[in-house]
Amino acid sequence: MKHDHLELCLLFDFYGEMLTDKQRELFDLYYNEDLSLSEIAEHAGITRQGVRDAVVRAEHTLTALEDKLHLVSRYGKIDQHAQALSQEIKMLSHINANYMQNAEIGKILTHMQEHIRAITG
Repeated sequence: MKHDHLELCLLFDFYGEMLTDKQRELFDLYYNEDLSLSEIAEHAGITRQGVRDAVVRAEHTLTALEDKLHLVSRYGKIDQHAQALSQEIKMLSHINANYMQNAEIGKILTHMQEHIRAITG
């Protein structure tokens, strides 16, 4: 399965430390620094094909890790649900402030929002 540039960069953010130092460096130069294979080859003192092979191996490693661990997928789901919960808390806060005016409910809603911020960073 072919992965797009953004997805590979996200996988790198999650799993990059699992790559060898050389794979990590070459992948970073290719995807994050947007250098050509020739420029990286010159920088690293290896052939263009050697750079390509290392980048492809890194891509395979990153995608295999995601296939086994699903951290990126889980993160995306957690973020979506946290955003939805945050919107619902805002709606409840508005209802409480305008109609119920219950201080205890206000405190609970504030704590819920703090928990969502803690989860999403």
